[in-house]
Amino acid sequence: MTTTPPDSLPAEAMRRLADLRPGRQGGIFTSDLTVNEFLLVREAGFRPLGLVLGSSIYHVGVQFRRWGRNQELRTLSQAMYSAREHAMGRMQHEAAMLGADGIVGVRLTVEPSGFGAHIAEFIAIGTAVRAEQPAPGYRDSWRNAKGQPFTSGLSGQDFWTLLQSGYAPLGMVMGSCVYHIARRSPAAVVANYGRNVEIARYTQALYNARELAMGRMQTEAEELRAHGVVGARLASYHHRWGSQTTEFFALGTAVRPLDAAHVIERPAMVLSLDD
Repeated sequence: MTTTPPDSLPAEAMRRLADLRPGRQGGIFTSDLTVNEFLLVREAGFRPLGLVLGSSIYHVGVQFRRWGRNQELRTLSQAMYSAREHAMGRMQHEAAMLGADGIVGVRLTVEPSGFGAHIAEFIAIGTAVRAEQPAPGYRDSWRNAKGQPFTSGLSGQDFWTLLQSGYAPLGMVMGSCVYHIARRSPAAVVANYGRNVEIARYTQALYNARELAMGRMQTEAEELRAHGVVGARLASYHHRWGSQTTEFFALGTAVRPLDAAHVIERPAMVLSLDD
């Protein structure tokens, strides 16, 4: 995931971030964390700096498809990925301007736009945080291998638990696949009427589309040199393409151990006297 150039941020964003910069007299932080999340993030050793966001209003074009064939619509897959990447990149750039080490509680949403049938707004928002201590055993930096503030979609509670377990977030990783599912012929519909039977064409199409989205998410995690992905979610969206075309979207948080030799200790078993 790339960071969007600074000139893509509006002037109002630059002024708001200037007011949030640490050390500014009279400055306050802003956050969408709940009270419990705020306390746990502070207990984990991170100080909230301010809300950061990124937005991209994107026109998603059309692509020719064969109605009787299962196929990925690669142009649309790339469009959906690029739009989210722009939003995430701008959010990361805002965090970098605040001198943040990362962003917690990130939400990534898609909202229909009133500008047209094929236009949507992609929004990323989270709370930028700065660590009070250097990262132990990993270049003393909480930033990821690309030098960017980490992003995490975990709740404040899960973020605290992750750190207590000896792991740290690297970044949110994602994969998108827009897939057209072939229509069944009238003869096939009639042949299966009233029967319990698997529709193999549909099964294979949805299976393949989900695998493509998950594989792309995994590739992003490997590029960040992650040891794994936690909190992964796999969702499907029809947007405005109709019932035969669906986007499958995979999203999770890539993580790494703070110490390369780290092992999570299993709690000792306690036996009662009756055992």
